[in-house]
Amino acid sequence: MKVGHYVLIGLFSMGFISCTSSQSKNNENNTNSKNNIEMKFEKVALPYATNALEPVISKQTMELHYGKHHQAYVDNLNKLVVGTKFENADLETIVKESDEAIFNNAGQTLNHNLYFTSFSPDGGGEPKGKLAEAINSKFESFEKFKEEFNAAGMGVFGSGWVWLAKDANGNLSIEKESNAGNPMTKGLIPILGLDVWEHSYYLDYQNRRADHLKEVWKIIDWNVVSERY
Repeated sequence: MKVGHYVLIGLFSMGFISCTSSQSKNNENNTNSKNNIEMKFEKVALPYATNALEPVISKQTMELHYGKHHQAYVDNLNKLVVGTKFENADLETIVKESDEAIFNNAGQTLNHNLYFTSFSPDGGGEPKGKLAEAINSKFESFEKFKEEFNAAGMGVFGSGWVWLAKDANGNLSIEKESNAGNPMTKGLIPILGLDVWEHSYYLDYQNRRADHLKEVWKIIDWNVVSERY
């Protein structure tokens, strides 16, 4: 009887373990499926190391801004679009057509994707080619363009962005946008956007936004920006 008793216990235990393993795999599959839905949008990969832009932008700021703030916008967007008409839409469409929380997180996801890919540790200098010609035609010179752009950045009240954008005919303009604003909502194409939310510069410049805007020109990757024109 004892042998039979132990055999039954063994069979029961094996069955329990098998069921538990199967349940665990099902939970894992469900989790993976959920994650696949939530991670439709991802933040852009950095084309440089987090310390590569120092001293203009510190590693600490990059880890906070890119690693925390940008990730939060992406995570929120992935959750918010589930079950909405934007669930299968591309990021640009969401920015153009959404509002409130979805727009805020979609806008910031797109804005930061453009922002972080506009820099290079070998950046700086001036644009060349068609973009340079368009800037000189619109603003008289590159230096005057920078002056106007920086002034616009300083003129953004509170949190927001300053953009160089173009219309369908290639005409350039400087656009001030509050919070998650992007020139796409005006039918324009963003060429270059600088973040004037405090989290983008406060660790390095405290409240000196003007200093931050002045220094950022040293790391602009004009090859990337010119391709957007």
